[in-house]
Amino acid sequence: MGAGAKSKQKGVACPVETTLRVIGGRWKVLIIHFLLTGTMRFGELTRSLGGISARTLSKQLRELEADGVVARKDFGEIPPKVEYSLTPLGKTLEPVLRSMEAWGVVVERRR
Repeated sequence: MGAGAKSKQKGVACPVETTLRVIGGRWKVLIIHFLLTGTMRFGELTRSLGGISARTLSKQLRELEADGVVARKDFGEIPPKVEYSLTPLGKTLEPVLRSMEAWGVVVERRR
């Protein structure tokens, strides 16, 4: 994390800031965590996340899709059938999330 020239994207100064911009916030890391287990439908994600509104989940999924982390597959059926999965880029976040999980276990044990 040097103080070098800022990147062209929204004044981000270092790669850690870029990462936090993409996966930061209360829900995005959890969405990615659940999608690491495989493809899920909107309702499955809602139940897994517990406490997230449909509006918030929709917004978070759109942002993750725009950043190339999540893929959305619309089957064009009625009732609507839409599935979400991680893209190849999204799957590269697995070691990051596993490290965060391991760190969280250490912190929890200290309490």
